[in-house]
Amino acid sequence: MATAAEVNAMRRAVALAARGLGSTSPNPVVGCVLVDAHGETVGEGHHQRAGGPHAEIHALRAAGDRARGATAVVTLEPCAHTGRTGPCAQALIDAGVTRVVYAVGDPNPTATGGATVLRAAGIDVEAGLLAAEAETGNTAWLTAVRLGRPHVTWKYAATLDGRTAAADGTSRWISSAASRADVHRLRAESDAVVVGSGTARADDPHLAVRGHDGVTQPLRVVVDTTATAVKPGARVLDDAAPTLIAVAQDADTRHLTTTGHRPEVVRLPHATTGHGGLDVHALLDALYTRGVRSVLLEGGATLAGAFVTAGAVDRVIGYLAPVLLGAGPAVLTDAGISTLTEALRLDVTETLRIGSDLRITAVPVPKEH
Repeated sequence: MATAAEVNAMRRAVALAARGLGSTSPNPVVGCVLVDAHGETVGEGHHQRAGGPHAEIHALRAAGDRARGATAVVTLEPCAHTGRTGPCAQALIDAGVTRVVYAVGDPNPTATGGATVLRAAGIDVEAGLLAAEAETGNTAWLTAVRLGRPHVTWKYAATLDGRTAAADGTSRWISSAASRADVHRLRAESDAVVVGSGTARADDPHLAVRGHDGVTQPLRVVVDTTATAVKPGARVLDDAAPTLIAVAQDADTRHLTTTGHRPEVVRLPHATTGHGGLDVHALLDALYTRGVRSVLLEGGATLAGAFVTAGAVDRVIGYLAPVLLGAGPAVLTDAGISTLTEALRLDVTETLRIGSDLRITAVPVPKEH
């Protein structure tokens, strides 16, 4: 059974893991803390970037000789395979660690098995400590491994009566400056930011992260079925971050190949559902093959409706401003829901005051069969 020191170490490891959000894909975020027999921390670290040392290696290097006889507390089961780096399970064995406590088992079939290797070497292993907290922090990667597609967070800002703009189309700014800054944090933690053609036409968004130094800029994705919304000179066509334009298979994209900073263009089939547009799952497949494991969906009501219809929304973050408009575009349209029994029910996991706004985070409730 885990000790109080190990519980505290796991909480610290979860916090350390979060530092890697947005920079480790397609790898998970992982934190590791080494504690000695007295419960004192002798080394800690987190996975900082894909291809770099894993969390256990950073912690072992920090501990040096003090790792011998220590307990390694890790948010994810130590890996047992050799990829761009060596197996962490063997590194822990070689360092003389005598006990390993991890939160979540590794579901990746090519990397799992670390616990078995450790036990075979005579190391005491305990699994499941603060598993829920660790899984929440690593939910994007775990979703991607389990479902074979990126984890999708739909973010929106709206008035209390559910409007994203006034009747005349004006929308700047419904949310507070603090909320807009928080969105840049979400972008920094994501591998890709996705908008639709309506947002591209109305706002000419830049979609890059601002206000955060040293971040890995997310892939900017515009779903532009007819290839008419993104024009030469659009802000997403600068060199601040990579850009991908998703278009229909028959779209004319010659104007996109003449821009100074040429975007990647991917051609996708049309959706088979009634809302039109491109196939959401084909888009997610294309992003997954490019190493994208987390998507921040910032598109408008139509694109959000397409993702909801496709069952491809894993988390919703709404910034609700204390404003009433009475008319104007709604947050969500054409989501394939015609009656209350078909509603997408959500479980609110967090509510937080952000500036003058209320940020609500929720996840879909699994439907009963």
